[in-house]
Amino acid sequence: MPIDLGASLVTSINVVGYHRLKEYLGLDGEPIKVANIVLQLAEFEEPLRARFKVDVIGLPLLEPLPGVKNNKWKSWKLPDGTDAQIAADFNPEENDKGDLFIRAPEGHLSHWMPAGTYHFLPHEAPLAEATIEDLESFNPVYLSDEEIEFQAQAARRLHEETDYAIFAWFDGSLMERSQFARGWSQFMKDLIRDPDFVHALIARFKTAAIRDLKKYLEALGEYVDVVGFGDDFGTQTGLQISPEMYRELFLPHHKDIYGFVHDTSQAYVFLHSCGAVYDLISDFITAGVDILNPIQTSADNMAPERIKSVFGDKITFWGGGSDAQGVLPYGTPLDVENDVKTRLEAFLAHGGYVFAPIHDILPDVPPENIVAMYDAAYKYGKYR
Repeated sequence: MPIDLGASLVTSINVVGYHRLKEYLGLDGEPIKVANIVLQLAEFEEPLRARFKVDVIGLPLLEPLPGVKNNKWKSWKLPDGTDAQIAADFNPEENDKGDLFIRAPEGHLSHWMPAGTYHFLPHEAPLAEATIEDLESFNPVYLSDEEIEFQAQAARRLHEETDYAIFAWFDGSLMERSQFARGWSQFMKDLIRDPDFVHALIARFKTAAIRDLKKYLEALGEYVDVVGFGDDFGTQTGLQISPEMYRELFLPHHKDIYGFVHDTSQAYVFLHSCGAVYDLISDFITAGVDILNPIQTSADNMAPERIKSVFGDKITFWGGGSDAQGVLPYGTPLDVENDVKTRLEAFLAHGGYVFAPIHDILPDVPPENIVAMYDAAYKYGKYR
């Protein structure tokens, strides 16, 4: 069974949790680097890949934020006081409460990390007051040319020098990008009140995605095994929108984007969509998704046995390997091992599964539970 930890921004670990894990394993050495600033994810290191027998490696980021580059570093304090390093030209704004803000090049405060928390959240929506006419000049960017060239060089090197499966995170979201651009509540209102605006906005994001994806795959498509996309459609108890609305608004665009990957490369399409998305899995398959993540089994109708029996011969599941909301942060190592073993009994039948927990590992997960999870994955991870 393939194992993943740290290969993507949805299968990684928060920097605070990463520091505690390294301490627990006696792997202290080089300072921890904050590779992804918004999610506060660690730059994953080779000794930990070896320890956990990881089979997948992700391409590094040059620009974790527009204009901020991971090529020069400075000292940085994590929320728990741990010393780390972060991009030298990252200079967030801070208020008197200790909250941190990221100001986008366009001038708005795009992200916010309240004091005492562990990652940034979306803040001001740049298109909150936009009209459909304003969208004519809206030109979203997924990846800059410099970022694409940087990742292409890394992909070529990893392809030539390692035997890892290579994971390239593209993003390509339509729903989430629309929510961030418009503001979550406003966009949900737009879906009903202003469908013409929604159609136009989604179309702009789709056009930009294929434009940038074309350059991306031309540069590195021959070296990568998986291209990652993200678009959250689920909540804990159901979908954010109806299946009918998904099919009308999003499915045609997803077919175009994911179909472009299949038409121009040999890479598999990986979709990250959180929550209770059971009622859209057939549509994701129709759209061209090869791999679904994170398999949030604690959400309604997402039990491993059910989704594996219904969809297991049509799509690969990547994730769902441990209950990140309950057992992983709050159980004992033995609880974690038993949880992993039980899940693998469902997921491993007839192949088509890659191990990872449900989403990124958060700071409150005890390091001994992380070790128990991955040791159990290797111990019980045999396809049947």
